Amino acid sequence: MASTACKRLSAQSPSGASVLRGSSLSHLKRVGPDKDAPPLSVLPTGLLCRSLVASAVTSTPWLLTPAISFLSYICRPRRPFLLDVRRNRALAWLMKQTVYKQFCAGETLAETRATMGRMRDMGFRGTIITLATETVFDHGKNRVHGLGVESGADKRAAICPAIASWRKRILEAVEILSEGDQLAVKITGAGPLVTEALAAGELLPLQMLDALDEISTRCKAQKAHMLIDAESQLYQLGILRAGLELMQKYNRDGHTVIYNTYQAYLKSTPASLAEQLAAALDGGFTLGLKLVRGAYLATDKRSLMHDSKQDTDDAYNAIALGALRQCLLGFGGTDEGARPFPSVRLILASHNRESVLAAHKLHTQRLEQGLKTVPVVFAQLQGMSDSLSFGLLRLGGAPEVYKCSTWGSLDECLGYLARRAAENRDAASRTRDEYAVLKAEAWRRLRRVFATGR
Repeated sequence: MASTACKRLSAQSPSGASVLRGSSLSHLKRVGPDKDAPPLSVLPTGLLCRSLVASAVTSTPWLLTPAISFLSYICRPRRPFLLDVRRNRALAWLMKQTVYKQFCAGETLAETRATMGRMRDMGFRGTIITLATETVFDHGKNRVHGLGVESGADKRAAICPAIASWRKRILEAVEILSEGDQLAVKITGAGPLVTEALAAGELLPLQMLDALDEISTRCKAQKAHMLIDAESQLYQLGILRAGLELMQKYNRDGHTVIYNTYQAYLKSTPASLAEQLAAALDGGFTLGLKLVRGAYLATDKRSLMHDSKQDTDDAYNAIALGALRQCLLGFGGTDEGARPFPSVRLILASHNRESVLAAHKLHTQRLEQGLKTVPVVFAQLQGMSDSLSFGLLRLGGAPEVYKCSTWGSLDECLGYLARRAAENRDAASRTRDEYAVLKAEAWRRLRRVFATGR
């Protein structure tokens, strides 16, 4: 039912199908001093080599499967010495220099700040950083995974140490944000008291609400943004509610501080988004809409997701293009009974080239034709889809491009890294394309070395 509605949304404009079919980089002129160089020419050689190795693994099933198994194994508690990164310094060094540096920003705030600086130097508008700690509910195994889960929660304590620690680390991260940077927060990272409230459909603990308020206020003062990450479905309804309440408070008077994250692979997303669009319209605030496909394929209940990848793609494109047209889920457009379109700011986080370029093309066309649209930026994960990210940068101007990066200790990030690898199990065609582009760039540089003798 939901996927049918999304397909209908894609067809609201006669140009909808043509936008997707005609998605290419040819609709804009390239900019920059070396317009003929490939987009990946700006990658430092060390980063190119590391990306090449990572893509070789993620695009090759017989390499990816044992890699996922290895990462999943070393994520488990009470590991033997040889496979414990907290005790085995050789393993920690190897993981830090390879997988960690490819996908993560840093173990300390100083390392994270340096990574953010390198992203800006390569042309990105800014970085979306997120602390690696989270709690994941595995529906298939009926188990909860996450740092601190085993310790339980003391509801009698006046101050929850887990929430206090999470608040302190997030506030420290806010201090390194520059104007336009974005902080993504995983609410479940604050520990069992928070996850139990979310799972039960109860209000978050007052200590957590105060922490979210303080973080939001500091982000606003830094002229940065806070993105509430989507998480396991056991917790997601409460997370969306918490994000909406923060938007009602902070997304006013021309400011868009808070964004909620909506997962296109869920059949329930159109209904959830429609409710929040209505709240934004009725409440007179701006809805911060970050759209992703979804990152919990391996752990969420399968029946909650669309039946096929194509259905998920259709759902993503329907929401993205509908928002850009200001005609979405009964809001905007000329249909009888449609409500006015509320104030919306859009972040399209995607590695799907067709979706991203279709959105870029539509946004550009509407600006050129003087038609209404919404402000939009694009985002891809650090270490992934670099050819797409740098290709967007080469177009110049709006929309701007961000890289998303996780920070935290190596041990904290292992779960994140395992999930990234699991996601790529279902994206072999995309990673094969990326691998081919990376190989082409590596050969181009080698040929130049032999041709010039340098």
